[in-house]
Amino acid sequence: MSATTSHSPLRAVPFRAPTARLALRSESSSAGPAELDGAWWPRSRDLPSELSALADVLDPLWGRITRIAVNSRHWPILPPRIFVNGHVVKVGWFTSELDPHGITLLSYTAGRWDLLVIPPETGASSAARLMSAASADTGPPKTATATALMTAERARHGSRARAGKDRSGAAFPSHGRNQQRTVGL
Repeated sequence: MSATTSHSPLRAVPFRAPTARLALRSESSSAGPAELDGAWWPRSRDLPSELSALADVLDPLWGRITRIAVNSRHWPILPPRIFVNGHVVKVGWFTSELDPHGITLLSYTAGRWDLLVIPPETGASSAARLMSAASADTGPPKTATATALMTAERARHGSRARAGKDRSGAAFPSHGRNQQRTVGL
């Protein structure tokens, strides 16, 4: 006698490194509600491909992402939708309603997340400080916004920030600790 199953055999899937540079606040944060749930440092201003990479990483972590809202100020191309893990994610853009340095991701099953968007041309040391601050369990306080973090980072560098460089000489337009999760750095 032989048995037949309708399940296909298991197969090895090669590991694919995450393409999104991301730091997320710990799920077990006891600091109470925060304005930011983490930070995202895209590699370019190509929003369609950058959003796809971001949602591809967050979809399995947070639940099916259904909508994304961005401020159109810093993005030359604004797609109406992107495709992620076999489903469509609608993209909306706003100028006055959304922090210019933030992004909002929505899921019908799991809620809303707000991330600091660190400009792609930001130097690595500045980006690391910003990612750490936005994802720290001890901060930022409820009143901190993405723009407030960006402004504080610029002020930290004084004249170098105005010149467009961080201490390492890297391009700059864009802090922190405890159990943050960093993906794809």
